[in-house]
Amino acid sequence: MSAWQLDAPCSDTPISDTHMKSLTLLYLTLTTTIAFAADQVQHVDANGAAKLLEKGGVTVVDVRTKDEFSEGHLKDAVNIDLLEPNFEEQLSKLDKSKPVLVHCQAGGRSTRSLKLFEKLGFSQIIHLDGGYGSWVEAGKPVVKP
Repeated sequence: MSAWQLDAPCSDTPISDTHMKSLTLLYLTLTTTIAFAADQVQHVDANGAAKLLEKGGVTVVDVRTKDEFSEGHLKDAVNIDLLEPNFEEQLSKLDKSKPVLVHCQAGGRSTRSLKLFEKLGFSQIIHLDGGYGSWVEAGKPVVKP
């Protein structure tokens, strides 16, 4: 019996090389798919986010409160407060085919929101690690009233 052949659990017939190779290929395909599905979110720092925004075509979603947002925010950001009861409804109105850059003040709330972005089917989710605070600390431009 070769290294690729194992006794089938309910049979005296060993698994052929062809079947074992097929099973191995199936296993590798499934594990790769699961690995990619589990990590749909790209994480960037303030410099990485700035580069993405320079390219354009990215929707910026600020999940802070309206009061926090009114004190300063990234240019063209959409404010959808994570703490509001209609948060999911508001998110679902956005274009899911466009990349979305998500942030809050420090990263906690936006991190909690990422699963919902995935659930709603956003194609490319980017998280600003460190949030708005890291953006300001890096000296990046903000919009203030």
